[in-house]
Amino acid sequence: MELKKVSEFVWEIPKQGKMLVPAIVFASDSLMEKIKQDNTLQQAANVACLPGIIKAAYTMPDAHQGYGFPIGGVAAFDLDKGIISPGGVGYDINCGVRLIRTDFQVNEILDKRKSLLAELFDEIPVGVGKKGITKISKDELNEILVNGMEWAIKHGYGKKEDLQRVEEFGKINGADPEKVSSKAIQRGLPQVGTLGSGNHFLEIQKVDKIYDEKTAKAFGIDNEGQITVMIHSGSRGLGHQIASDYIKSMEDKFGYSDLPDRELICAPINSDEGQDYNKAMRCGVNFAFTNRQLMAHLVRESFKKVLGTNDGMDVVYDVCHNIAKFEKHKIDGKSREVCIHRKGATRSFGPGREEIPDIYRKIGQPIMIPGSMGTASYLLVGTSTAEETSFGSTAHGAGRVKSRHASLREWRGDVLKKKLKDEQDIEIMALSMKGLAEEAPNAYKDVDEVVRVSDGIGIGKKVARFVPIGVMKG
Repeated sequence: MELKKVSEFVWEIPKQGKMLVPAIVFASDSLMEKIKQDNTLQQAANVACLPGIIKAAYTMPDAHQGYGFPIGGVAAFDLDKGIISPGGVGYDINCGVRLIRTDFQVNEILDKRKSLLAELFDEIPVGVGKKGITKISKDELNEILVNGMEWAIKHGYGKKEDLQRVEEFGKINGADPEKVSSKAIQRGLPQVGTLGSGNHFLEIQKVDKIYDEKTAKAFGIDNEGQITVMIHSGSRGLGHQIASDYIKSMEDKFGYSDLPDRELICAPINSDEGQDYNKAMRCGVNFAFTNRQLMAHLVRESFKKVLGTNDGMDVVYDVCHNIAKFEKHKIDGKSREVCIHRKGATRSFGPGREEIPDIYRKIGQPIMIPGSMGTASYLLVGTSTAEETSFGSTAHGAGRVKSRHASLREWRGDVLKKKLKDEQDIEIMALSMKGLAEEAPNAYKDVDEVVRVSDGIGIGKKVARFVPIGVMKG
């Protein structure tokens, strides 16, 4: 496969074979060496073959091999000729990140850090199959699937202002629970307000460095040493089941003989199957928003119990990583609505977009790019450059470079836990030492390099960097 370096951080797989458009990869030389180690580039070229794709198949700097689309894949499709694909969204629908700022400084919580982490661990269920913080009926779950975070606010889990600081304002319209299988419903019922396992986490962090003081201040990040909390989770078993159900139904209906990869199973956007998946997928989106909202509520309650107050614990923002949605973008000089797939990628809208809440509209959308337990996480701001360059998208994290099996061959969880405490003073509470070993920091790409590329291209500009002081894992 031909791969051309266009500029310092931009690579191109030219249109060839059955590709309808080129594939564009954003990466530095060192990141490209990592990306080449798996099937990411072939997957990017495969996406470029899908019907109705517009301009290019884009791949973000944290990219690695995924199901169908590479993780870090972005593509826009024509509404009449294009497709919608579960493999372009991912199994964990609306896996995403929420950042909460606080009024606390690091020296105010260090002596209570263990107690705080223990309280969070007691209150927020972690691990595979754990049950949520509140028992809900099927009717209540259906309300969550339709109304998202509005359900949580109505039931006292948070405050109305939280809705203004979440992508889609915590509720994406067009969700229809009738399009969600009974098996998906059963998997989702006990899991509202649960963190899960794998790369999901809750971190107590401190502000390590501020790059853009004005923007940081607007986002509620006031000074180095300030404490923040980051939550990374998604739609749990419900989202996974929705993806599995529609991959099967789309394959049964349309087959895959015309596709470069069976994992790219898809349906025309305007087909019954495409419309049904879209409505079900939106249920998964709303579930995930609600899931993170309930955990944010428990974070606030835990801080109040251990530290005496939760005043000033405001949501900075909450972003989706795995989603398909309809957005307007300027294409060939004209505004045009398209279906954007972001799979392991973050929306990165610049100033002025109506999708951004009033409090941030003149500045741009906050973006969180989390690290990997022992590394930094970043707060960035969206740009008009991203809208012109990548359909308003940037990276979503560090991106795996080692398999979980490889991590287990290299690490024991208890050894890793001790190392992070001794060398970086990071307290860790984990349900599983095996799971901890699988998520070792060196299993991921260099998040600093990923953010350097995003900032260098201008598809997300650096605002602040955070480092973990307490980590909670499933």
